[in-house]
Amino acid sequence: MTTTIIISISLILVILGALISALAAIGILRLEDVYSRAHAAGKAATLGSILLLAGVFLFFIGKEGFANMQLIIGILFILITGPLSSHLIIKAAYNLETPSSKRLKQDDISETLKDKKI
Repeated sequence: MTTTIIISISLILVILGALISALAAIGILRLEDVYSRAHAAGKAATLGSILLLAGVFLFFIGKEGFANMQLIIGILFILITGPLSSHLIIKAAYNLETPSSKRLKQDDISETLKDKKI
């Protein structure tokens, strides 16, 4: 009984992770500038990947009865590197003065980074 419940939860997590990853891919293709695209890649793709790996982790617990610690390490790795890489891409694009979309009204970062050009 508990095996069926755990496997059902894992299937829901895998499907939800796949949908969020697909929405992230659509966001990367459809959004206008590098800042919006990096945001879609950093947030949605990270969440989708973590949900996929969590679903696989629960599936192995429900089906085989053991926990695969490599999946936990993978979840932690994606949790750390996904948002960090998108932040660094946005910062590099800003330092290279990459133009943003026309809808951007104000620039809050210019005052902060005025003295520091890294």
